[in-house]
Amino acid sequence: MHFQQYYLACLSHASYLIGDTSTGRAVAVDPQRDVSQYLADAERLGLRIERVIETHFHADFLSGHLELQRASGAVISYGTVGAARTEFASEALAHGARLALGEVVLEIRDTPGHTPESISIVVWERASDATPYGVLTGDTLFIGDVGRPDLLSAFGESADGLARKLYRSLHDQLLTLPDATRVYPAHGAGSACGKHLSTETVSTIGEQRRSNYALAPMSEDEFVRVVTDGQAAAPPYFSFAAVRNREARETFEEADAVVGLALDAVLAMRDAGAALLDVREPADFALGHLRGSINVGLSGRFAEYAGEVIRADRRIVLVGAPAAVAEARTRLARIGFDRVDGALTDPEAAFVARPDEVAVASRLTATQAADRIAVVPDLQIVDVRGPGEVTGGMLPGAAHVQLPSLLDGLARLDARRPTLVYCAGGFRSSIAASTLRAHGFRDVSDLVGGFGAWAASRDAAPVGPDARR
Repeated sequence: MHFQQYYLACLSHASYLIGDTSTGRAVAVDPQRDVSQYLADAERLGLRIERVIETHFHADFLSGHLELQRASGAVISYGTVGAARTEFASEALAHGARLALGEVVLEIRDTPGHTPESISIVVWERASDATPYGVLTGDTLFIGDVGRPDLLSAFGESADGLARKLYRSLHDQLLTLPDATRVYPAHGAGSACGKHLSTETVSTIGEQRRSNYALAPMSEDEFVRVVTDGQAAAPPYFSFAAVRNREARETFEEADAVVGLALDAVLAMRDAGAALLDVREPADFALGHLRGSINVGLSGRFAEYAGEVIRADRRIVLVGAPAAVAEARTRLARIGFDRVDGALTDPEAAFVARPDEVAVASRLTATQAADRIAVVPDLQIVDVRGPGEVTGGMLPGAAHVQLPSLLDGLARLDARRPTLVYCAGGFRSSIAASTLRAHGFRDVSDLVGGFGAWAASRDAAPVGPDARR
């Protein structure tokens, strides 16, 4: 058997290639949209990818099922609930179905809860084995957590109802597997699909039974409360990607180059409503950028953060070094943001040529922020961290608006007031501050080093979460 996990750290996404080396037959599970690595590895190993299995309709990324189908002719499969709702041809896999690739056998188990159509895939190295090699759990069971059941409220699915299905799926389908069965999830730490995901990317059923908080002995009602409480706001693009994964969309061409654009063309696109997405690091962005630009540094969770502050239907123009904008285009495509019109040619020369179109960003140290709070009585302070982060304290008088909720929360804020934005370490605050400026806020600063720097600089204990407004 060939079994390979591919882990995409910037989206905390795990995908898989499973093949029988005696027959050359293989399947890909939950592939990312740029699929060249699966194809290259399959060719090197003498495998044919004959099927793509999706554990569910993903919301946090656009899957590569159509790209693999186009490249290899693979059949696309979902569970029996999900297959009926695709615009493209797909083959349903019923609960209990066994797919023999040769000696290697895959067993399908319905495990609804994160979504109604979620399945898990039990992998048997040999059909006669007493213990499975492992189980691919999709977003049903993570290492240290379980899939959140609250993402489909906009589609008429209640979090309570899905959480109850999730409880039964875990106890009736996954925890019935032998303790030695390896657990291979679709996501790891940092994913917005759960609360407490581990940095580990593989575990066992036995280890999860002992250490996963959501698998501790508890009633179904208690489980519902535990898994629905304290979930962070979902990025706005999630609903877009979930729908897009059902559609017969255009495929992504990895080799396509990003079109270079002259400054005048970029400014015209900006004025017509396009988002200028500057992919440089916050410190570089602060020194000079085109007015109206949104800063999402490529070194972070770029695609996810971009999808939090830019609507999926907006056209995008990239700003950054050539290699960076090429990588940015690929990462945006991974969440379905295909409306990238091009990138500014030679940004430094453009900034020199049109200094009237260049702005700098105000970034304050903790000491400078404290001084500003003391002398500006009307200062608006915005905390863009997640719910789990603010329990350790907030700046006095801060409004809590999670970054994924910023676009919908603009009406809660006053664009006329001077504003200070902060996060945990200073990366997300640059994103938020630039987004506010792009939406008409005139006086916006962000806190270098974030709440960590603020707390370290204070003699007194930080103000608790009750100080929010």
